[in-house]
Amino acid sequence: MTDVANAEPATLTDQEILERFQRTRNQPTGSQTLGFRMVGVSQADRSVEVEFDARAELLLNPMKQIQGGYLCAMLDECMSVACMVASGMTSVAPTLEMKTSFFRPGQPGKIRGVGRVAKWGRQVAFTEGELFDAEGRTLAKATGTAIPTPFSAYKK
Repeated sequence: MTDVANAEPATLTDQEILERFQRTRNQPTGSQTLGFRMVGVSQADRSVEVEFDARAELLLNPMKQIQGGYLCAMLDECMSVACMVASGMTSVAPTLEMKTSFFRPGQPGKIRGVGRVAKWGRQVAFTEGELFDAEGRTLAKATGTAIPTPFSAYKK
């Protein structure tokens, strides 16, 4: 008989993690607003590829471009989800600090995002994120610092 309390969590394949994200019924409202959809996972590279559907009626500034704060939120989402993948889907990593550089304005439509964990430690994770427009041009890049926190810390 297995001691469930001390059992190691089941190791998920990249495809299983991708499918879990794609079929979730409990997507956070922030992710819904950004039009988040997971399209690729690589546990070996500690990275994810995502897509955002940037809807004009929700995300634009008066110049008809995606407001910079929403681009930051997209980058944060990429990096945070990469942390979940790096942990083997056992932890989240709330962002402690984030630095963003903007290269060009974002337009409504599809935006591709890539999130990576550069280093995963016991107390801190270092992350990187990039956003690309439909033509593959870089919109923005970010680096961040996050605090790995087991999911169990949030269960009450």
